[in-house]
Amino acid sequence: MALKVYGDRMSEPTRAVLIFCKKNGIDFEEILVDVLKGDQFSPKYKAINPMNQIPAIVDGQLKLFESHAILIYLCCAFPGVASHWYPGDPAKRAKIHSILDWHHSYLRRGAAGLVFNSILAPLNGMRSYPQIIIQAEEILLRSLSKLENVWLKDGSFLGGSSQPSIADLSLACEVMQLELLSEKDYHRILSPYKKVKKWIEDTRSATAPYFDEVHELLFESPKRDSRENGDTLWEK
Repeated sequence: MALKVYGDRMSEPTRAVLIFCKKNGIDFEEILVDVLKGDQFSPKYKAINPMNQIPAIVDGQLKLFESHAILIYLCCAFPGVASHWYPGDPAKRAKIHSILDWHHSYLRRGAAGLVFNSILAPLNGMRSYPQIIIQAEEILLRSLSKLENVWLKDGSFLGGSSQPSIADLSLACEVMQLELLSEKDYHRILSPYKKVKKWIEDTRSATAPYFDEVHELLFESPKRDSRENGDTLWEK
């Protein structure tokens, strides 16, 4: 029975899992959980993930959610996965775990918070609060600075590595969510971080052609149509 991956390609953690499976030749069935339609709250999906979040996987009798845990499991459970994704050395693994823990505490709060409150919430008829948007951008900018000056200080990939790990894939997909912003805001936020931009391109190259394939839905989304006139996300 093939691995089943439940998710939505508009979700950055879902994209990380899908790219990883494709890059490593893991046979899987992709099952759409359309979050805009509320599929994550259906009784059928709740039986797989009672937290009502994506992604999730089913592998035989195993039901597993949380994207970082899923990526670690895939590295360990499937033969043929290159060791650089999740090295066997305890010190290298610990560094990967520290980056993954930092991701959800900082970078995700900033990037996902900004995109959801400034773009996705209004598109779906939900109220957006300018102060929350401002706070999310502040967290994002601090996180991008840490990426630039700490995690990418000594190598092409996170933590000083010369090859990508699951941390690179997970965090790169997070930063790619900023593609939903207007051109003006995207470049205003990201252009100062030269190492981050190069790291994104290096991660894209290392996972080609699957990185762009899985991100295609994000690229084609109605992200900038109402903002191409140069308006910013909010008034300061």
